[in-house]
Amino acid sequence: MFTVALAKGALLHESVSTFQNVGLDFSAVLKDSNRQLMVPSVCGRARALLVRNSDVPVYVAYGQAQLGIVGFDVLQEQKLQVANLVDLGFGTCHMSVAVKSSSGYLSASELPPNCRVASKFTNCAKKFFDQIDLPVQLVHLSGSVELGPITGMAEAIVDLVATGRTLRDNGLVEIEELFKSTARLVGHPLSLRLDMGTLQEVIDLIQNQSLTKTIS
Repeated sequence: MFTVALAKGALLHESVSTFQNVGLDFSAVLKDSNRQLMVPSVCGRARALLVRNSDVPVYVAYGQAQLGIVGFDVLQEQKLQVANLVDLGFGTCHMSVAVKSSSGYLSASELPPNCRVASKFTNCAKKFFDQIDLPVQLVHLSGSVELGPITGMAEAIVDLVATGRTLRDNGLVEIEELFKSTARLVGHPLSLRLDMGTLQEVIDLIQNQSLTKTIS
């Protein structure tokens, strides 16, 4: 039996569907009555760990889960030793720099040197501002980063954007896109090397499923 790490929240339903389409039914995690954090598949071939999105690559990197589904944004932020196996194509969003719409800034390079930038994704933000050679003071926030510019604590934010409605509703506007993000199937490198074919079979089926969706 192998273990799969599934992220709670926005990716969960499509993650469960992805595995269900290749014969691994973890639909029990979707039931309102479910309080279990470890759920076996109906066929008994695998089990699922129900964890926070940011914890998926941690469980995979340490080998407590052999496979997992997580957003590319989390992989970019954490840089843990996991194998990025398949772009699943759902959970589409992008990482952006945003400022108050009244600020007048049109690009990130126009921000003043050493200004404060609020983000949950400080590693991604640092990499980006290093690349454009702009020194900034990064402020790590765990909650609503939009409050940074609104309160004047920060000149800008770096955050995930899906529809952009939250930014608009709070008087913010995007001025730069860092990268696009989708859900990814990831694996534990050593488990993949030692695999006797079980994991690869699942990976191949998911990859074929993903390619079929892309073509259609």
